Amino acid sequence: MKKQLIPFIALAVALSACSSNKSNDTQADSLALKAINDTAFSKHIAVLASDDFEGRKPFTAGETKTINYLKGEFEKLGLKPGNGSSYFQEVPMVDVKSTPTNLILKTKDGNKKSLTYLDNFVAASRRLDPQIKIENSPLVFAGYGIIAPEYNWNDYEGLDVKGKTVVVMVNDPGFSDSTLFKGKTMTYYGRWTYKFEEAARQGATGVIIIHEDKAASYPWAVVRSGWSKSKLYLAAADDNRSSALMEGWITQDVAKAMFKQAGKSEDLMVQAGKKGFKPVDLGLNVSVTIDNTIKRSKSNNVVGILPGTKRPDEYIIYSGHWDHLGKGEAVNGDSIYNGAVDNATGTAALLVLADAFKKAKVKPERSIMFLAVTAEEQGLLGSEYYASNPLVPVNKTVADINIDAMQASGKTKDIIAVGFGQSELEDYLIAAAKKQGRVVVKDSNPSAGFYFRSDHFNFAKVGIPALYTETGDENVEHGLAYGKAHKEEYTKNRYHAPADNFEPAKWDFSGMIEDLRLLFDVGYTLSNETTFPGWKKGSEFKAIRDKSLL
Repeated sequence: MKKQLIPFIALAVALSACSSNKSNDTQADSLALKAINDTAFSKHIAVLASDDFEGRKPFTAGETKTINYLKGEFEKLGLKPGNGSSYFQEVPMVDVKSTPTNLILKTKDGNKKSLTYLDNFVAASRRLDPQIKIENSPLVFAGYGIIAPEYNWNDYEGLDVKGKTVVVMVNDPGFSDSTLFKGKTMTYYGRWTYKFEEAARQGATGVIIIHEDKAASYPWAVVRSGWSKSKLYLAAADDNRSSALMEGWITQDVAKAMFKQAGKSEDLMVQAGKKGFKPVDLGLNVSVTIDNTIKRSKSNNVVGILPGTKRPDEYIIYSGHWDHLGKGEAVNGDSIYNGAVDNATGTAALLVLADAFKKAKVKPERSIMFLAVTAEEQGLLGSEYYASNPLVPVNKTVADINIDAMQASGKTKDIIAVGFGQSELEDYLIAAAKKQGRVVVKDSNPSAGFYFRSDHFNFAKVGIPALYTETGDENVEHGLAYGKAHKEEYTKNRYHAPADNFEPAKWDFSGMIEDLRLLFDVGYTLSNETTFPGWKKGSEFKAIRDKSLL
């Protein structure tokens, strides 16, 4: 299906947003843009995605090499340390390697089924106990596991889940019925993180999500690889005892077999998406033992600042996560998850953009922060910690521009604004794209919930307008089908897999460079203004921002 193009929106507003930049010497752009090139960009990617960096997982030698490389590059560029005299912001975390036994499903008459770890299910516990035991916990199918008053939806209504394990669907009801929630645009209620949070709030012993490729937007292999390794969590005063004892996933085939074992129809998964659905006791008990290996340590965000010339107390943040998955299960003999696209591209982008701002003839009036955050792959932890412990005041932070997983597929006629309709930053993006003869389009797969899956989301949650773009689909040379097929191939074969390697001979850098120049334009324009962009009417983040600016 051809992606619907968004018409050029609020031209007068966008041009007005750029008007304060008219007095700047046009050479400022040309000098800066020349610094954004494939030679500089590829140099950093080659280092960050090398085997020597071991997949850049926090708490490993790969972290030490990565953060020191970034620190060294910030110093070379003449950026000031972002945390007092340090380029590092320590992020206290806990590394937990959960190893479950087979998961046993048992009927009341003693009929048992044993599920195999990784093949059939994954499970972990974020509670900081050496061993977690769940014995004969009653299993309840709780639909989508959502309580959403604004949508008049409560899957837990009348249900006491204390001592029980809930089984829930991935995504939200809008995925299968466009009249519900936001239709195909996933709400936060559809994210797996929300499912775990809500089950814990309800007092559930365990929570298991049913995986389905399309509804999750990624195959089981992604779940398997992510959960086969240790997981990181922010350190919590209660040692995460407010969480459920067990969190996990099962494949859809296992779910169908589970309903059959319980004497229930698998049609329950369809009924769960209809208003008025009531939770169903499956008449099964679940048992599993999880052994935890626990390591407390600290990871690091890396922060460099280019001070503004006139309003240095006001900041534009460029963010991107430096981490990936480290070493894990071998695929075709390769066990290093290098994360070249995800997110050596975004990390390298921070360094290239910093160089561009430094080389601009007319320096930015506002300060620019370059923030490489840790532990995005573990649940956006580094950006969550920064948002809760900001190094500069939230009400003096103009915007966050986040860069994650740029695709090396060549120039595109479009650029995607993920979560389009949220903030006035989109007007700046539209104006910058027009200069390149391009258009801004909506996300063609809003059901994947990408707006909640990268670090900009934590800035949004504290009210800071946040822009997150994605590589466009309509390839200039090869067309729309080619661009979409490139992304689909990446998701299927390389996303969160050892195959996400840097292969410069196969990469077309032209589109990434054009996108970086566009994002530079957005931030540069913002840096020379006196006004603050806001959230658009109807955004769930608008009230938070308005309150912070009082």
